[in-house]
Amino acid sequence: MTDQILFADLALSEPVMKAVLKVGYEVPSPIQAAAIPILLAGGDILGMAQTGTGKTAAFALPLLSRIDMKQQDPQILVLAPTRELAIQVAEAFQKYASEIPGFHVLPIYGGQDMSTQLRSLKRGAHVVVGTPGRVMDHLRRGSLNLNTLKALVLDEADEMLRMGFIDDVEWILEHTPKTRQTALFSATMPREIRHVCNNYLNDAKEIKIESSQSTDANIEQVYWMVSGTNKLDALTRILEVEPFDGMIIFVRTKTATVELAEKLEARGYSASALNGDMNQQLRERTIERLKTNKLDIVIATDVAARGIDVERVSHVVNYDIPYDSEAYVHRIGRTGRAGRSGKAILFVAPREKRLLYTIEKATKKPITLMELPSGATVTQHRIDQFTSQISTTLAEQPDLTFFNDLLAEFSNKNEVSPEEIASALAFLLQKERPLQVKFTDVKPERERSSSERDRGPREDRGSRDRNDRGSRDGGDRGRSDRPREDRGPREDRPRREHNDENMVRYRIEVGRNHEARPGDIVGAIANEAGISSSNIGHIKLHDEFSTVDLPKGLSGDVLSQLKKVRVRNRPLEISVDQGGAGGGSKDRDFGDRGPKSFSRDDKPRESSDRPRSDKPRDFSDKPRSFADKPRDGAPRSFSDKPRDGAPRGKLGFSDKAKESKSFRPKKSD
Repeated sequence: MTDQILFADLALSEPVMKAVLKVGYEVPSPIQAAAIPILLAGGDILGMAQTGTGKTAAFALPLLSRIDMKQQDPQILVLAPTRELAIQVAEAFQKYASEIPGFHVLPIYGGQDMSTQLRSLKRGAHVVVGTPGRVMDHLRRGSLNLNTLKALVLDEADEMLRMGFIDDVEWILEHTPKTRQTALFSATMPREIRHVCNNYLNDAKEIKIESSQSTDANIEQVYWMVSGTNKLDALTRILEVEPFDGMIIFVRTKTATVELAEKLEARGYSASALNGDMNQQLRERTIERLKTNKLDIVIATDVAARGIDVERVSHVVNYDIPYDSEAYVHRIGRTGRAGRSGKAILFVAPREKRLLYTIEKATKKPITLMELPSGATVTQHRIDQFTSQISTTLAEQPDLTFFNDLLAEFSNKNEVSPEEIASALAFLLQKERPLQVKFTDVKPERERSSSERDRGPREDRGSRDRNDRGSRDGGDRGRSDRPREDRGPREDRPRREHNDENMVRYRIEVGRNHEARPGDIVGAIANEAGISSSNIGHIKLHDEFSTVDLPKGLSGDVLSQLKKVRVRNRPLEISVDQGGAGGGSKDRDFGDRGPKSFSRDDKPRESSDRPRSDKPRDFSDKPRSFADKPRDGAPRSFSDKPRDGAPRGKLGFSDKAKESKSFRPKKSD
């Protein structure tokens, strides 16, 4: 069905259709083609489909087409099981509403500052995407008004059931208008989810998308976790080392096919784009060039590559991971033709691990983690090619007398050895493409064990919004049982060191006065730039800005994206640091990434080498201020303002002095 239906045939609103064309979507996935007409008509649906089948667009596009921009109260509420999914869905809404002026979407989840969410809700949001616990918090506070709610979406309902949120979901459903439209999506249909459908959905249409696809055994499947290295640079390394005949590189949009083809051609590869904007004659000519060895690499979209049958295609690269596991199977089916072996390489960003797990589950085959070729590997490969050229030339050119005489004359005249002359010639020959290359290598994420595969990706298991629901046993499961005293002072612990030669210091326009924390900065950069947190270096907080060390070689595209990323509701506006201090601000230096965690319960820790005074300390009721002069003139390690906005009291400790050993001087005998 999806072969005949286009997005233009689905009666989406004009602004939404413009956004769809802008992102380069051409043909709806099966779940989108089935769900969009029903939701546009105002009906309820029960969608049974795996993650990665395009569910977000299936409900976001029709609901946005029916939104009333004159109404500022929330009209659409989406419940998601994890904060990661809530953010992802909110970003999708923002992308699909890019042509709707004045549109606002707000993600709300535990762990985020409540005051920020309260301010945003007060300003108004057309769409709210949240985890169940935090939505309940706002409903109890009265800060979230659902009186004018038009549509409610339960995304990954079975996952919410598994995480223990199903009672919360029913509580929220009971506090929404009975006239609302409801869409429920679930990969499976356990009894409890069926109960929710029967009680809260009205005459729902059931849509079931089954995937019975499998992959050929003669296709080797590997993935690279995008981390620290730009995708284009990583692709270039792979192209240089992988022995391929013909290759198809898949991207999501038509624009990306042209951009990537131009960049690869600039790097000396024979590459061409293949997309739906090209007429049939030009497409056929491109495929013919690939068949006849006049073209080595084709960059294509899913639709344009359908039906390609070229035996010499030895490699398929999923530069952009597909949202649909069936699309993945169709993609890699372009290699391994006619009984040949093939190789499929998948690029996976940290936030796309869920899609990787979905593909593995659908194809019933594990995908192996690959290591990106290192600088030494690429260097050795170039040396092998260079020496092979020399051997070929010596074998194919029997008469080199003229050149022997020329170099012998030069050697005698300038008293230079033949080895030195050969070295100079080799240097000239490799000047445009140096034999020795140096990369800022990033260690790949360790490969998951089979038991971890069975349990699913870590964020699926451990991303439960812990602030949404209190601990059942009252314990602090995430902390070490070892007493703090046994750990030793922070300054005695080993710190991760980064090679300064491989790092660049950047300035970001958010600092201590904006209540920014190193954890906020690390999370934002890691998510948006695909840089592993272990490769984010030195962080220093100033009053109005901060500095952070990042690996060399970040592309302009990544930096442009990071400029727009927001921390504490401020864009980073990242730029290379010029060394300005910004007006004598008090610095907070967190070294490489700073402290590992920032809990509201953190308390000042006594330094082991702190001198003790012979003068008894004053334990009167006079409150001690953090504005007091710091010891030894060192930079202060605690913010003057409590993190949660509540008064800290006397140093955040109990009024009873006897309960704080570190502040009572020891009596001398």
